[in-house]
Amino acid sequence: MKIILKIFLFLAIWGCKNASKEKPTISEKGKEVIIENAKGLSITQFDGFSLVKVETPWPESEKAFVYLLKEKGSEIPEGIEYDQSVEIPVDRIVVTSTTHIPALEALGQQKTLVGFPGLNYISSEKTRSLIEKDQISELGKNENINTEVLIELSPDVVVGFAINASNKSFETIQKTGIPVVYNGDWTEQTPLGKAEWIKFFGALYGKQKKAEEIFKNIKSEYLSAKEMARSAANRPKVIGGSMFNDQWYMPFGNSWQAQFIKDANADYLYADTEGDGSLSLSFESVLEKAENAEFWVSSGQFTSYQDLFNKSEHYKRFKAVKNKNVYSVSVSKGSTGGVLFYELGPQRPDIILKDLISIFHPELLNDHETVFYKPLD
Repeated sequence: MKIILKIFLFLAIWGCKNASKEKPTISEKGKEVIIENAKGLSITQFDGFSLVKVETPWPESEKAFVYLLKEKGSEIPEGIEYDQSVEIPVDRIVVTSTTHIPALEALGQQKTLVGFPGLNYISSEKTRSLIEKDQISELGKNENINTEVLIELSPDVVVGFAINASNKSFETIQKTGIPVVYNGDWTEQTPLGKAEWIKFFGALYGKQKKAEEIFKNIKSEYLSAKEMARSAANRPKVIGGSMFNDQWYMPFGNSWQAQFIKDANADYLYADTEGDGSLSLSFESVLEKAENAEFWVSSGQFTSYQDLFNKSEHYKRFKAVKNKNVYSVSVSKGSTGGVLFYELGPQRPDIILKDLISIFHPELLNDHETVFYKPLD
């Protein structure tokens, strides 16, 4: 009996010790971060970790991605399904789109950036100063990243930008143990939806509250400007887009660009169209419909009226050209040629909207100096 009792006690103690070593299971309900405008992002916070879900990393994606962001030293419960795990706060990061740069700067984390594909595309003076000090490495082209250099940099995470599921560079990077997480800000269809993705970066840096405050201020400024525009006495007719290879690529009426024109209280002549990408139109059809439009905004790569006329003398037939009311985002560039609009614009829709209001309704914002939209020379 004594031997049996000793065996029983040993097994009980051994079982308790092993039970204490078992990982806890996820039981508590996480706290959902409020996402107001972004359709493809959700963040759930738990004790010691967060789960970030990216619904649409690229258009028509068949798979959503879940990322586990774990605080250093935290114990993660069993049974959690995720695609990549990242230890936070991040100390070293590689991003792959210029749209990611403003979020890093707004959070005060630009110094954590160690590599980027296509450094000349970056316009921000803050980040360019780091590039000039050789603190950020060139990684080649986004579609063919120099994986050898990237791996040597040993980042904590790579924030990927992809147009589809086929990206051999990212696959190679992940095989080395460096996590790649996709950012889907560019798939959002609304100005505020794109801007809200700063919360994605807030989660990576453990700065969720700061990210929420930044977005709150941007949204407040945007909605205030939109309300101001409603008081305008007139709604000018507007067109957008530009010619390329004998086709005029015009934003659809449900696009991000068209939403700005609508919110600036102007009449976009193609507002009743819907689709992905851009309308592909002949020059003649645009001339017939929009010859008398008062404004033409986002005129492609054109930076002067002479550029327009060198391409085609027929542009002179448009009222917007005759009255010098053509505005381009290609005029505002960084020191190495990067277009500021494509970098900062998605993060600061409030500035874009104020630019357009000051152009369409100068009486409402006569003291506003445009940041992105500039008149052709």
